[in-house]
Amino acid sequence: MTTLSEVYREHAIHLRHIVPLDFHSVRTVPDSHVWPKSDDFSSDDQLSIPIIDLKDPLAVKLAGHACETWGAFQVINHGIPSNLVEEVESEARRLFSLPAQQKMKALREPAGATGYGLARISPFFPKYMWHEGFTVMGSPVDHARALWPNDNARFCDVIERYQKKMKVLAEQLTHLILKSLDVSLEDLSWDVGSPSTALQLNSYPSCPDPNRTMGLAPHTDTSFLTLLHQSSISGLQIFKEGVGWLSVRPIAGALVVNVGDLLHILSNARFPSVLHRAVVNRDGCHRLSVAYFYGIPTDCNVSPLAKLLNSGHTPRYRSVTVKEYVILKAKNFEEALSLIRI
Repeated sequence: MTTLSEVYREHAIHLRHIVPLDFHSVRTVPDSHVWPKSDDFSSDDQLSIPIIDLKDPLAVKLAGHACETWGAFQVINHGIPSNLVEEVESEARRLFSLPAQQKMKALREPAGATGYGLARISPFFPKYMWHEGFTVMGSPVDHARALWPNDNARFCDVIERYQKKMKVLAEQLTHLILKSLDVSLEDLSWDVGSPSTALQLNSYPSCPDPNRTMGLAPHTDTSFLTLLHQSSISGLQIFKEGVGWLSVRPIAGALVVNVGDLLHILSNARFPSVLHRAVVNRDGCHRLSVAYFYGIPTDCNVSPLAKLLNSGHTPRYRSVTVKEYVILKAKNFEEALSLIRI
């Protein structure tokens, strides 16, 4: 089976789009990181994505409605131990607090998919983002050894335990969301228990002029589902048609779940792949987030589920392998979905 990491090797990124700014050393925002001011922010600060309790008997119905109307929701009572989430955030902070020259020892290769560096979407924007990331697919041990030759066991243990727990939760949420569509796991052409996954640690360093920067530019996720821990500092925003950009307020113990492109395709566009971004915290705080991307095995075909087409609906997208779609997205970004639209 082709791994997600191997797929990304077929689409190398120029080194200048990988190396982050040394955020610790800058006192002003360089022109390379100055973004135009966004003027489509919603003034309705009471409007936000739904909150779903997994213990609620109506969780299936609520999750389906949230996916259809928002493409995202926050989930509570999800079973991820709070102390484990705190450990992950602590290890991420330890990593991103390292000196720049130390972090560069784990720099992602141009044809690589894991390690330290800028977001893979960087080449599609004229300005750089106020962001640095660390990507894990499988074991983090090789890059962790480069960062901490004698003190990497704790980082690896925490990251691997978190990935295992998130995989179980992602499977549970997948089952829940499919049930809302009256689709069972047997209706799928792939094994939900053998996904392609990635864990992304995100750092949005304190900034001398946050109003002129962008943490992470607007994008949709390629994944089936994304599960995000966004810490206690706000910064995540989603775009809702007819409303504009809305902040997703951090809720203690909650995780943000958003629909990715692959679930959008499978639902025959019933569930929107939500456009989202991260703004830099205006209070000058160093913000962290941890994203778990849960996807379909890369050799599998993905297309609108047959069960959703039986009621007379025509397919909105042609069948495509996950590998083909990932490469389309890596080359065409915003146009990827339109290239497979029927």
